[in-house]
Amino acid sequence: MKPAVLSIAVAAGLPFWAGSAFPAELTPREIYEQRSPAVVMVMGHSSEGRRGSGGTGSIIRQDGLVLTNAHVVLEEGTGKPYPRLTVYLKPDRVTGDPRVDLSRGVKARVVAVSQPLDLAVLQLEGTTRPLPVLELGDSEGTKIGDRVVAIGHPEQGGLWTLTTGTISAEFENFQGTPGKSVFQTETGLNRGNSGGPLLDASGRMIGVNTAIARVAPDGLPITSISFSLKSSVAKRWLREQGVGLQQPLASSDTSDKAGERSLSLPSGQPVLPTHPPAASKAAPSPPSTRSAPQTTTPSRPYNLDRLINERSQAEADLEDMIKDMRGKLGGR
Repeated sequence: MKPAVLSIAVAAGLPFWAGSAFPAELTPREIYEQRSPAVVMVMGHSSEGRRGSGGTGSIIRQDGLVLTNAHVVLEEGTGKPYPRLTVYLKPDRVTGDPRVDLSRGVKARVVAVSQPLDLAVLQLEGTTRPLPVLELGDSEGTKIGDRVVAIGHPEQGGLWTLTTGTISAEFENFQGTPGKSVFQTETGLNRGNSGGPLLDASGRMIGVNTAIARVAPDGLPITSISFSLKSSVAKRWLREQGVGLQQPLASSDTSDKAGERSLSLPSGQPVLPTHPPAASKAAPSPPSTRSAPQTTTPSRPYNLDRLINERSQAEADLEDMIKDMRGKLGGR
């Protein structure tokens, strides 16, 4: 653009996009196609497999470092990480059948955790190839009214679901926790979205979805009020834990010491319940008839508690089978 033309554009108040000074905006479809492979599902299970929690996470380093919520990976009773943590990588195509979509499970361990900020970092175990990564963007450049999208696993919806919205408010020291700056958004979130990414129009992660408000103190329902921890807070906390986003994780960061610095309980509790209630029994299926044969394809919406229970039981059965096989081989 010539100087004269530039002067006219500035004087008229028209937007001027100078080269790479402003990142290009993407459509929601483009954001999903480019960023969803770095979004994972996180499940934690107790030793006996009867209790657990589920949520979403983001791969923030190619060697398998995952950022999620603390309440997704900590047992409510003990405040310690679940002894069994599994991270599920996104399939090439989401079918709506959890048995197919959750076939790429990887064991994980907690590297660092903060209950006040509701953040946790996991390290995937046994990964042999570089993984897709979500870049932590600059949340300070995001303002009220900016377009955002979220990717996660909202209960009664589908796995790896895309929802859209805008930033509707900002808060500092959220729920009385110093340094806990959050965005408020009306982007559709639900149980299962916890720990997942809030992405700006360029596809960069500018928030970690951490809480939802659904019922007011007087019992009236609340809609379209959700909160995401700003990425600037997450990046600062990662630096404090000695967790880099580019270099391999140092051996000193894999000890429990990395998480102990942030394990004190906050004065205020998250709006989102810290853990799902005990798994409920499935409603009995209607009796089959010859005129209405049963279908073997599950419906797309899923029940999070039931899914956690089923996956936990399947993993427990697999572990028992492996132990049994090892015992038989060792006795020969």
